[in-house]
Amino acid sequence: MTNETSRTWWQQEIFYQIYPASFKDSNNDGTGDLPGITAELPKLKELGITTIWLSPVYKSPMVDNGYDIADYQAIDPRFGTMTDFDQLMATAKDLGIKVVMDLVVNHTSDQHRWFQAALKDPASPYRDFYIFRQGHDGQPPNNWRSNFGAGSSWTVVPGEPNTYYHHVFSPQQPDLNWENPKLRQAIYSMINWWLAKGLAGFRVDAITFIKKDQDFASITPD
Repeated sequence: MTNETSRTWWQQEIFYQIYPASFKDSNNDGTGDLPGITAELPKLKELGITTIWLSPVYKSPMVDNGYDIADYQAIDPRFGTMTDFDQLMATAKDLGIKVVMDLVVNHTSDQHRWFQAALKDPASPYRDFYIFRQGHDGQPPNNWRSNFGAGSSWTVVPGEPNTYYHHVFSPQQPDLNWENPKLRQAIYSMINWWLAKGLAGFRVDAITFIKKDQDFASITPD
């Protein structure tokens, strides 16, 4: 198998996307969960499914249905435990089903420990994991708008009246600074950690937003 073939394995797969919260509730708490998914894998196999795509199951305050990740390497308790995830992976492997996970690397939740450290101390190395800029005359750094209709893509930092952080989406989803090599390495390490668990790959959400114009100039409004 050539490298090019291995990179395009997904073109030959039959995918089935699973939104975990509404798929199957194994413990009758009102929310679908990982054990519920595991229990249904044999049926998906019978249907001819070769790969499942999991919407986010990471720890999250669920401001954006799990696309606001508070911990990249933890399962949200409403979906189960990491042991439950490992069991899902083992069952999928036995059935010959690949697993792909949603991943968001444009931003994290504002509850992520990196962002909390960045807010707590302006001198923290985690401040450069995100995008902080100074405002002008009591106004945000530029006129960029968020995608969720919430107005400015900048939110003032509590206790720092002239400092703002950037968020393409909601204020609870601060953007990561992909210009920072240390941030990139932290993301790559996390990705490799999941791949070591046997994941076939990721569907990367909001990937088109990770690169920002570094002059941060205002633009002509539409």
